[in-house]
Amino acid sequence: MAERTGYPPGTFCWVDLGTTDLAGAKTFYGQLFGWTFEDQPAGPDMEYAIVKLRGKDVAAAYQMNKEMMETGIPTHWLSYVSTEDADATAKKAEDLLGNIIQPAFDVHSVGRVAVLQDNVGAVFAVFQPGGHQGAQVVNEHGALCWNELGTTAAKKSSEFYTKLFGWTANTQQMGNMNYTSFMNGARPAAGMYVLTAEMLSQGIPPNWLVYFAVDDADAAADKIKSLGGEIVTPLTDIPEVGRFAVAEDPQGGHFAFIKLLNPPD
Repeated sequence: MAERTGYPPGTFCWVDLGTTDLAGAKTFYGQLFGWTFEDQPAGPDMEYAIVKLRGKDVAAAYQMNKEMMETGIPTHWLSYVSTEDADATAKKAEDLLGNIIQPAFDVHSVGRVAVLQDNVGAVFAVFQPGGHQGAQVVNEHGALCWNELGTTAAKKSSEFYTKLFGWTANTQQMGNMNYTSFMNGARPAAGMYVLTAEMLSQGIPPNWLVYFAVDDADAAADKIKSLGGEIVTPLTDIPEVGRFAVAEDPQGGHFAFIKLLNPPD
């Protein structure tokens, strides 16, 4: 079990799902990961469902409103990075040629959030903790364990995030691709790879992909298909890391799952 009571700045600390069908998403992910949901009001005609695992917060999900869907925003997972000052981080992202999609705002007493887009086009959020610190469980079955950037310009993305969060970048050859591991101090923060020509031809934009840990990757793949989801990247073994695949939920949201060989504490 890997429980958390807080996150150093520059650490991915939360994820949430904006979906076209919240009831369907609850059924799918609940059966896949054993999640339960606690609905909380989040404004007029909107509920924010806190995802629970072992009774502890691990993520959230919400029904996208009509305006979001009419503008073509698809079902998506959004990744949040912890920061000491959401306003300052948003301003810095803008100075680094990123965009502020949603300026910093207070979420009741939970914390302060800004939604940003990097200098290549990937969307992410920053979270300044208040009464909530982020996911209370990570790196176990059904919990967040990794965040990975697919980009079209590795150098530009690396410069953006190292300057924004103080990460360091370590790029290595992994099979037939280069893979960058971002470090936040001594701990891994995230990964990055360049989108392939095939991915680009499928219309996949620069994005942050969410990974959830599973006890058995093959069983998870079978379960996803039985629940109406799809496996969009086949099960693959990463030497000394684990076995993973990328999936699509029934509403079109993409996420990855992995059986880690050596889950971090």
